[in-house]
Amino acid sequence: MDTKYEEIIKEIQRRIAEGRLRPGGKLPSIRAFSKEFSCSINTVVRAYSELEKEHKVYSVPKSGYFLLENRPAEMTKNNDVIDFLTAGPDIHNMPYRDFQHCINQAIEYYKEDMFQYSDPMGLPTLRIQLSKQLQNLQVFAPPDRIGVVSGSQQALDLLVSLPFPNGKTEICVDQPTHFSFIDSLTTREINAIGIEMTRDGIDLKYLEKIFRDKPIKFFYTVSRFQNPTGYSYSNKEKKKIVELAQKYDVFIVEDDYMGDLDSKKKADPMFCFDPSGRIIYTKSFSKVLLPGLRLGLVVLPSELVRSFTKVKFAADVHTPVLTQGALEIYLQSGMYNAHIERLRKKYNEKARTLKQAFLDYLPSEVTFSGAESGFYSTIILPPHVKAEYLVNNLKKKNILVQNATEMFLPQYRKENIIRLSISQIEECKIRIGIKRIAEEICLLLKVVS
Repeated sequence: MDTKYEEIIKEIQRRIAEGRLRPGGKLPSIRAFSKEFSCSINTVVRAYSELEKEHKVYSVPKSGYFLLENRPAEMTKNNDVIDFLTAGPDIHNMPYRDFQHCINQAIEYYKEDMFQYSDPMGLPTLRIQLSKQLQNLQVFAPPDRIGVVSGSQQALDLLVSLPFPNGKTEICVDQPTHFSFIDSLTTREINAIGIEMTRDGIDLKYLEKIFRDKPIKFFYTVSRFQNPTGYSYSNKEKKKIVELAQKYDVFIVEDDYMGDLDSKKKADPMFCFDPSGRIIYTKSFSKVLLPGLRLGLVVLPSELVRSFTKVKFAADVHTPVLTQGALEIYLQSGMYNAHIERLRKKYNEKARTLKQAFLDYLPSEVTFSGAESGFYSTIILPPHVKAEYLVNNLKKKNILVQNATEMFLPQYRKENIIRLSISQIEECKIRIGIKRIAEEICLLLKVVS
């Protein structure tokens, strides 16, 4: 015989089948179901919690529970697959309903602005709000130095080809780094100098040599949770890099795309160590909010604002007003800060599980990086073992990982590194997945030895 909470689940399923509950629709309140089924509030909460675990409903604080939107069959995940490949934010932890509310408000508030061109650098009101929000990250910048961009990648792509005040032409970049920045460099045939990012960071003495001997326009680096290694610089390292940039007339493009998720309260961006305006700070909302929004920001030195505005206008005229307005309302309401707090806790929990699994299962012949980040990490195989073989073997066993070979500039390429992301994976599957990866590595090591 069904228990009360199972009866409630079956009733919800019946209403879905009959079309009385539709995707995105709100479920009956906990109190209403408690009265209808003559049961306690805790019984209804348990029913909703079970459905939430199955990713059939989601909750919105102070609003209730909602039926998750139907997803196309090709996007529905196979429960047997352990996915360390997908690096976007977890769809089950995204604030769909809250942001929908903000979009509706933005449509009403900015309805006249949507029928005309806007400022290429972004809505003035959003830039004011971003200036306030950045203070939480120890980035103090006036609105007139902030540009709104279509994800931080747009800012990076424009900066690659933009002439800089130092008159230099080459770019120094972490190796490995994310695919899109590699593409920006290679498609424009920019002469790029790589510096290896290891589990222990970069060689600062070698960085100084590069700055001293090469005409480096800017050094592009991800200061926290680097993609793919997951490495975060210490404050001491950040200060040293800034000092070298000042000494050798090099700009720094600091990508702090996930700075919001840093739980270390005393960790600061490079930007706050530089009083000269030599740091260009970029940030994206793709990994912590909704990637489809394609919204990011760039904080520019005063002498670059005019030229950047010109190339930004040439690229897209202006960033869509509706999404800008919705982000402004979302930030101003305090919803963003509450959302980040939840995400930070979630990723920290996953990161602890991942690090312990690495320590428990990986063979001594391999090393790992970035387990503390809760988003990206790498497994480094012995030099003679190709990541390609491991990736293909794991795929046959329903474990997905990223071959990091294409995340290097051609002249610096390494073929023995895989990237993992735990953003999409359920915490309970992390240890299972790492154990299976370790087992496959051991088999591969025997074959190539």
